[in-house]
Amino acid sequence: MALPRHLWAIVTGVLWYIFSFRYVTGDDGIVKCDELRLGQFICVDPEINPATQEPVNCSNYTADAPCFPAPNITCKVYGGNVTTFTGKEIGFYRPFPCRNVNGYSYKVAVALSLFLGWLGADRFYLGYPALGMLKFCTVGFCGIGSLLDFILISMQIVGPSDGSSYIIDYYGARLVHLSINNETYRKIPSNP
Repeated sequence: MALPRHLWAIVTGVLWYIFSFRYVTGDDGIVKCDELRLGQFICVDPEINPATQEPVNCSNYTADAPCFPAPNITCKVYGGNVTTFTGKEIGFYRPFPCRNVNGYSYKVAVALSLFLGWLGADRFYLGYPALGMLKFCTVGFCGIGSLLDFILISMQIVGPSDGSSYIIDYYGARLVHLSINNETYRKIPSNP
């Protein structure tokens, strides 16, 4: 005899709760501090370097920012010690993404491309002397190359030749390039 629909929903919900709680908390029932749920902690914005407009101590494209668990939250810190927090102690550090910059300003590159792109000044500034000289000798490929470079630099497709990123205001308009690789999740459409 099958269970009625409402009993089946209750049994499924109870089993899901037991297994998910055990998975999140581990064997002893105490959550790790870096696995706290949203609202149980607050992370401070990383300190921004005014010269590079990137977080201070940026290495390997990440910078760590301190996170403070809410008062009366008990969790395990990195050493495995169980701690009850008052809201003023650092519980863990959350990694924030950052970029490698070497002094090339986005605003300067766009301005050079707009006003002196026909002379190749934008390509000289970004570290492409051969293309800059070619644009200079052909007067920006008769204007077509200048327009094309202005669009490519404005869309941040063409960047500095050393592979670094532009210096852009931290809270300014940045473009994030999306790519598809083997790690990308792809939803397969279902047939109706």
